[in-house]
Amino acid sequence: MEIIVCIRRAPTTDARIKPAADGKNYDPAGINFDISEYDKFALEAGIELKEKHGGKATVLSLGPSAVSKELRTAIAMGCDAASLLVSDGNHDSWAVASALAAKIKTMPHDLLLFGWNSVDSQSSATGQMVAELLGLACVSVAVALEVKDGVAHVERLASGGNRERVVVKLPAVITCQKGLNKPRQPNMKGLMNAKKTVIDESPANAPADGVTVLRMDPPPPRPAGKIVGKGPEAAKALVGLLRNEAKVI
Repeated sequence: MEIIVCIRRAPTTDARIKPAADGKNYDPAGINFDISEYDKFALEAGIELKEKHGGKATVLSLGPSAVSKELRTAIAMGCDAASLLVSDGNHDSWAVASALAAKIKTMPHDLLLFGWNSVDSQSSATGQMVAELLGLACVSVAVALEVKDGVAHVERLASGGNRERVVVKLPAVITCQKGLNKPRQPNMKGLMNAKKTVIDESPANAPADGVTVLRMDPPPPRPAGKIVGKGPEAAKALVGLLRNEAKVI
């Protein structure tokens, strides 16, 4: 089975984000980067399927040369090969999907795996766009996945906390949600293998973005807290504020 896992380099979830000087992007100074959290579930799914069925798991990303760090982490986890589409620019989902799809067309693929969302842009669109560009079926927000005889059996989250069961023929695109698995940590053997792995690099050749960021504003400061009193009367006042002012009950 030929599996391709597409990942994104993103700020860690504890990063303190602030707008850059141009007001159109975030300032990368002092930010630590990692594989976007939901992409880790896609990586684990790809590695598990490769270990069960045999074949090859390749990790693919688009971004600056520094993304080689995250690609080597994926190799250390258990992927067999890595490919990077090099671009120093910031692209929207359409441009990224177009570049990824063009690359994937040149690669053997039975299953394409994505995180369902990225922790920075949160567009939730790249995997579905790649599927459309390649003419493949797509199942999103997968929380269970099995592959047998060229068919993927998927459970996906649906509205109201329900789950849908979907059966789809391969090749197909699956976007992965938390709960699908527990991503592994690289072991020493994997780390040593990652160091010597040659990463295939080529220009991204991404098309022009369809979306333009006009301005990025930080969230407004939180209002100061209130002390509503003491004793039983304070509980009544608190309920009133939660209902009438905060409107959360």
